[in-house]
Amino acid sequence: MMDLKGKKVLVTGSEGFIGSHLVERLVVLGADVRAFVLYNSFNNWGWLETLPKTELAKVEVFTGNICEAYNVRQAMDGIDVVFHLAALIAIPYSYYSPESYVSTNVMGTLNVLQAARDQKVSKFVHTSTSETYGTAIYVPIDEKHPLQGQSPYSASKIGADMIAESFYRSFNLPVATCRPFNTYGPRQSARAVIPTIISQIAAGAKKIKLGSLTPVRDLTYVKDTVEGFVNIAESDRSSGEVINLGVGSGVTVGELADKIISLMGTKVEIISDEQRVRPEKSEVMRLISDNKKALEYTGWRPKYSLENGLKETIDFIAKNLDRYKPDIYNV
Repeated sequence: MMDLKGKKVLVTGSEGFIGSHLVERLVVLGADVRAFVLYNSFNNWGWLETLPKTELAKVEVFTGNICEAYNVRQAMDGIDVVFHLAALIAIPYSYYSPESYVSTNVMGTLNVLQAARDQKVSKFVHTSTSETYGTAIYVPIDEKHPLQGQSPYSASKIGADMIAESFYRSFNLPVATCRPFNTYGPRQSARAVIPTIISQIAAGAKKIKLGSLTPVRDLTYVKDTVEGFVNIAESDRSSGEVINLGVGSGVTVGELADKIISLMGTKVEIISDEQRVRPEKSEVMRLISDNKKALEYTGWRPKYSLENGLKETIDFIAKNLDRYKPDIYNV
């Protein structure tokens, strides 16, 4: 079993939702963290900027772009372990800009893998998504379930997953693929369904706009997901494997909305907004994970209940409402 303490670790997508939580956890574990942040002219480090200054001071921030191979090689210098989370993830936007998803999610992943191979890293944790399974053919969904490209986003992630697998099989790069189901929690993007519900209610709306209410999702709190990433990296058995991270039970979007409304102690009307509804053949109707492999291979099991996770998420969004735009549709 690998101990991450003292290891030189690179986290791509570190400024994002899950990435920032992962950086925070790795600092606590004593890893030497290099956080790869997408370069922008504002020198904005995303959610990393919300970390306590004492924690952020322990992180080396590297600004660049995973689509630039030379840039990635620079970021990879001296690295022992890679957590690759950088990706374009918004499904609706992938309908408008599919080329950018292939460029970032497939070619960007190739750049990170090649640099890691050259560096001879001791572990590479690649981030997949439950969206690669598409609408469940059977539930719970285990890692042998067929992959279905029901959106340009999911297709690009399938491509990235296959490139990652090829580097394990072709070059013996110690790649483990982490496949989280729907992760939620503080710092999640405004385009996701839970922040969409919470932010509209917190802003005082009496009518909240949502897309389809019938899809079923397996919701994992972000701190549980991050612990799964860590466990997969540390496991001696995870290389060459795809490992689901999910609770193992599902809730419809409508049931989820009702639960959040109840927890926030209000009454609101839910309105179906057509622009938020995915194309019929693209909507993933049911995602429920089989997480037995995660327990067997890494010892991981989720600890947070949906209610406790939602309470922490509601509290965070209510205190940071200025970071959300509840009055518009966040694609």
